[in-house]
This record gives sequence, C-alpha cells and structure tokens, in this order.
Amino acid sequence: MLTLNSTHRDAIIATCIRALPNEGCGLLLGSADGVVVNVLASANVADSAKIYEIDPGVLLRAYRRADEVGIEVIGVFHSHTHSEALPSPTDIDQAPDPSWHYVIVSLRDLPVELRSFRVLDGSATSEPVEVVD
Repeated sequence: MLTLNSTHRDAIIATCIRALPNEGCGLLLGSADGVVVNVLASANVADSAKIYEIDPGVLLRAYRRADEVGIEVIGVFHSHTHSEALPSPTDIDQAPDPSWHYVIVSLRDLPVELRSFRVLDGSATSEPVEVVD
C-alpha cells in the first residue's frame, strides 16, 4: 500500500499538469512501509509526451536528502497524457527497483486518475493508495 497526504497527491498532479504537453515526473521519498513524506518534482529530461526520464541531478539530490533525514527514495511518479493510469510495456521495462512504488497519473480525462503499482519480474500489480490528512 502507498500512503500519502492530500498535499503530496496535489503536488504530484500539479507537477504532471505543469509538464504538459509532455509527461511529468518526480520521485517519492518516505519510509520502507510505503508512507510518503516528500515529493520531489523533476524535469522530464526525455522531453517527451510518451516517455519520461528523471533528471539525474534530482535523483542524486533525492538520495542525499533521504540519507540526511533517515528516509528512503521509495518510488517514482509520472503522467500519461492520453492514456489510462496503467503501466506501459516501456514503464515496466524501465522500472529500476522492485521495492519502489510506481505512481501513474492519467491526464486523459477529468477528474485525473492516480494509481500505484509494484513491478516485479516484468509484471505490474496494482496496489491500494490511501490519502490521509
């Protein structure tokens, strides 16, 4: 399960909307049990509406910040500009860490849809997302 508050959810969605017409992306920092404590937006260095790539500088800062405050990089988020909030084959192939949460925001319809997945051995499984305040 992924747990975040409404401020984190809103930051994820806003990052994705600001990136239009490209996919938006960023990182999730938190605890190993899936509780998000910080969201870091990243430029999509792929500069694409079909794929995303986290800025290496943002990734480095995320790991440094996590080490400083005793948390972890626990996942990544990105948007799908014209499709459902389901991992594409590319998303699955590029999933770097089986312990991460992979959040996808679909901007295809309103209201936007936010879902989270775990990716292991080339297969994605949906997981619950709990928004708490």
